[in-house]
Amino acid sequence: MNWYEKLNQYFPVEEMKSKEHMDLLLKEKENVYKKDEGKYHVLMYAETNDFIFIDYLFVSKDARGKGIGKKLISDLKEKQKPIILEVEPVDYEDTDTEKRQRFYKREGFEHAKSIGYRRRSLDTGKINEMEILYWSPSNESEESIYNKMRHTYETIHTYKDEQIYGESYDETDKVFTFEEEDDKAQPSL
Repeated sequence: MNWYEKLNQYFPVEEMKSKEHMDLLLKEKENVYKKDEGKYHVLMYAETNDFIFIDYLFVSKDARGKGIGKKLISDLKEKQKPIILEVEPVDYEDTDTEKRQRFYKREGFEHAKSIGYRRRSLDTGKINEMEILYWSPSNESEESIYNKMRHTYETIHTYKDEQIYGESYDETDKVFTFEEEDDKAQPSL
């Protein structure tokens, strides 16, 4: 089974980029979009000068609990840049969502409470609500994480979307919201 089939079997269709999309990113943005593949894992990520975005992290069921995910995350942490990723909210019907969140929490990732993220799948038309998790070696602000996530959406997620999918993804401002902590303390009228 090739790397794309592994990802495609594990991740919901609403979250998957097409193989053509990922191949283009790997070819045309090879200095930014990267693939780390082994017998039991596939890691797809984008690395810029000031942060890393984990697009997909897959560890085979046969190898879970053997420290592969921890090692991959540790290798990225050694670069001393903030690491950002999207994760499905916990769904108690799907134990994998809870396990994923627990794994990232153990690895020191924080939930970006100020960032709202709702992305429409071009495959199904379904609105997918995701949570943003991040790890930072330097106490990065959520506003900074928000701006890095917007950059990722504009340069990776929507890269050549019209050419690949025949239509464009939603505009960035429709996909993301940012609510400063002070705003949350105010009662709504």
